[in-house]
Amino acid sequence: MSAAGSLLAAVPAVAVLLLTVASRSREAGAVAPLRLAVVRAVLLSGAYAVLVVEVLGASHALTRPAFAVAWLLFLAVAAIVAGLRRRRAIRLGQPSAAAPASVGATPRPVPVGAVVSGGSPDGSAPAAERGEPDPAPGRASRRAAGVLAVAVDTWRTARPGERLLAGTIGGLVLLELLVALLAEPNNFDSQTYHLPKVEHWVAQGDLDFWPTAIHRQVTIPPGAEYLLLHLRLLTGGDHLYNLVQWAAGVVCLLVAARITAQLGGGRRAQLLTAFVLATTPMVVLQATSTQTDLICAAWVACAATLVLDGLRRRTGWGTLLGLGAATGLTAVTKTSGLIAVGPLLMLWGLAQLRLAWIDRATPAATAVADPASTAVAGGGRRSRPVGGLARTVGGSVLILVVAAVVVGPFLARVTAEFGHPLGPPRLRESIPMERHDPASIVVNALRIGHTAFDTPLAPLRRAGADVIISGAEAVGVDPQDRAITFGRELFPEPAWYPDEDRVAFPLAGALAAIGAVIALGRPRRLAPERAGSLRAYAVVVLTAVLLHTAMIKWQPWGNRLLLYAVVLAVPLAGLWLDALFRRRAGGRRTVATMAAVTVLATSALAGVLALSYGFPRRLVGAGSVFTTSDLDTRFLRRPQWADEFRWAATAVQASGARRIGLVQQNDNWEYPWWLLLRQPDGGSPELVALQSVLPERPPADPSSVDAIVCTGSKAACTKLVPAGWRLEFRDYVGYALPAGR
Repeated sequence: MSAAGSLLAAVPAVAVLLLTVASRSREAGAVAPLRLAVVRAVLLSGAYAVLVVEVLGASHALTRPAFAVAWLLFLAVAAIVAGLRRRRAIRLGQPSAAAPASVGATPRPVPVGAVVSGGSPDGSAPAAERGEPDPAPGRASRRAAGVLAVAVDTWRTARPGERLLAGTIGGLVLLELLVALLAEPNNFDSQTYHLPKVEHWVAQGDLDFWPTAIHRQVTIPPGAEYLLLHLRLLTGGDHLYNLVQWAAGVVCLLVAARITAQLGGGRRAQLLTAFVLATTPMVVLQATSTQTDLICAAWVACAATLVLDGLRRRTGWGTLLGLGAATGLTAVTKTSGLIAVGPLLMLWGLAQLRLAWIDRATPAATAVADPASTAVAGGGRRSRPVGGLARTVGGSVLILVVAAVVVGPFLARVTAEFGHPLGPPRLRESIPMERHDPASIVVNALRIGHTAFDTPLAPLRRAGADVIISGAEAVGVDPQDRAITFGRELFPEPAWYPDEDRVAFPLAGALAAIGAVIALGRPRRLAPERAGSLRAYAVVVLTAVLLHTAMIKWQPWGNRLLLYAVVLAVPLAGLWLDALFRRRAGGRRTVATMAAVTVLATSALAGVLALSYGFPRRLVGAGSVFTTSDLDTRFLRRPQWADEFRWAATAVQASGARRIGLVQQNDNWEYPWWLLLRQPDGGSPELVALQSVLPERPPADPSSVDAIVCTGSKAACTKLVPAGWRLEFRDYVGYALPAGR
């Protein structure tokens, strides 16, 4: 990566930081205003990134100069808005988000909750977290001494247990960043369709569909790949691709902690939430990957935290735009995330109608202003609250319109190509459940639960699977029925091993389940002043999980599809653990505390082991990011293929071939060809498919290419090789050249 590429890659990150400064709420009652500002900034930046791709793609201008100009303009606007916001804060006598209240001022001791949540030293929720005005609105101004100074003072005043929690979280995040920077992209699905998408767009200069034997390259929502495309064009390569999921993981931690604060949790509850989530092996492994599940989870979590803001205050236009952006970004990234966004938006609508009714019943009462109503573009002006049936309906329409702007262009292309917004029948029938009778749904839910809670204890796994299989047969459901099972997979499948695509989450899942049960049955035990909000949120989380099991077929790697639900549910675990630690008396309490500490220690060990030995990127052992070459890292999933790809690519390049035909099947690796056959000047090779599953996109004629490369099936390759050509094939990879080359 060149120096210019490095500087350009930093522009989006700097723009997000400036937007965070510009969009920080000045409302005294705002919960965790800095994290709320992060949510606004990432939603605005994410929506902008998607729309830039759509606009430039429609203009056939997916080029590095065009993307550089787009981000430099965005950076300039963000800097101007942040500057105006700071100047306005100075005029009003308020400190900016990034500057101390006065030069040389000595910071007063700030409780750790001032940064983590605004909590009190004993871990209870402060007035701001309960949605009440701060009794001393000038206190923050008097205490502000810069973000770094506050962070240092927070650490100094924290309790040892809180330091241990925060240190573990920070250590894991930093080590994940190291792995993300050192490791080459090597996720299996990324080799098949995530990363080839990006290369096709770069080669074409637009977003038009192309002939391909791998339908997922064009039918699966491309929101995550849109973000990768920005890095690809700005840097010229894939060296920073892993940072997208890493950043999404950080957003998930911040937002999950904020959700905990919104539900009444103090600093300890928020740290516990972040700790449980940060040590979940699936989160640890995906944070260094080019998968898409953490990105989807981040957008869903952003929607959830904005919805919770609307439970006790009437929503302003800024938050409506944020909800629309979160919905659209979820839909354009992974449609399964909408399973949670739908119930969340229903909860928001009901809460807004309730607040409007209360306002009409008590005219003297006034709703707390929405912190999101201070829109970035509005220069800090407060917009009118949205209330009443008409305004709630209007706000709902606005959310859907904004979401449609984000995801609409992709859906339009899919509809034009396949006649259905959800793609071809093979996609609509492969993942969604095809049976919805109660018995089938229950069996599917039990199998999903069995895989999600899997442990290294093989006897326990076998016993649980036997019970589920016997029960399914007793109610007349085939546990391997293709209508409720993905592809040709067979239940059960071990999922305890720390693999990014399938690792289970028994500890986080069990803690969240306990928290959900208590939140539904006795919410006042967890949050006395937020019991109603907590119970409503728990209902939404439970609804999302039930809908997921009723709509998505069981599959061995289904745990990663549940990641969005894990992120939403972990705050319930944090609240329960905090309530457990608050109760100080009784021998039974001591046993419960020791059990909770043991579970947390085990969770930390699981996270560390996943980072150290997880697959396919690890810190130590065989395949370590420190000792494995770049190319070998890319092939850690299938090391036996590395030499075969190099052998074929070397032969094709030596022949001088320019136009190269691809022969492959639906789950074959295509991305290595884009790397190994890249032109000497770094330009994309001209790769064309000799097979196509798109009816309106015929494949290239084999006689029109200079060489053919094949993966998977020698028989399929042989059928497409022109007469007189020489075919060479090993176990997985082959190539064909005209006679004499």
